[in-house]
Amino acid sequence: MTPFFGEFIGTGLIIYLGQGVVSNVVLEKTKGNNSGWIVISFGWAMAVFVGVYCSAASSKAHLNPAITLAFAVQGTFPWEQVPVYLSAQFLGAMTGSLMAWLSFRPHFSATSDANAKLAVFCTGPAIRSYRDNLLTELIATFVLMLGVLFIAKPFSTLGALDALPVSLLVLGIGLGPGGPTGYAINPARDLGPRIMHALLPVPGKRDGDWGYAWIPVLGPILGSLLAVLVFKVLQG
Repeated sequence: MTPFFGEFIGTGLIIYLGQGVVSNVVLEKTKGNNSGWIVISFGWAMAVFVGVYCSAASSKAHLNPAITLAFAVQGTFPWEQVPVYLSAQFLGAMTGSLMAWLSFRPHFSATSDANAKLAVFCTGPAIRSYRDNLLTELIATFVLMLGVLFIAKPFSTLGALDALPVSLLVLGIGLGPGGPTGYAINPARDLGPRIMHALLPVPGKRDGDWGYAWIPVLGPILGSLLAVLVFKVLQG
């Protein structure tokens, strides 16, 4: 695969599987209804494992605009490739979101809670405080990016199996500090499906909470850039 299709397919798989597990938990009359946050966290971690594993050989599995921008700022990724990667990531996220919606389409009709339907597509805070929500996303993505930088160091012998430590890192974030905001930690993961929520004929849907939408975009970008700075200092 070309790097574009690697990022497109990898990001699409993450969103399809991740949005799928949220759908299975929060929508009515599914087999996994009300199975809880631990199921969601494990589902997203496995989604990341699959996405990274499938795209590592072709694109090195950025699958996240914040990570792509951070590598470009670090000087380890060419800036001319940034638009290619970002477009593939957002298009992949939107395609994966469409596939997940199609998979659970009857359950949207069976669900009356419009907030639950929105939660299938995008993140939202448990307690709304833009300052605190931004800080939570920043710190969570800082931890993710710092981990990725160490995992992706030269002389790694894992190859595509680098997907395993990355997915475990995502699992750890989800089970802990991801709780306050739903841990977007990826602008494409949140904004792409949020756009699809607006475009798709979801019955009884509410607005897309666009006043909050900048938090899961800006927070991850700032967090990943801070991680690059700290990593550089640690490396001397």
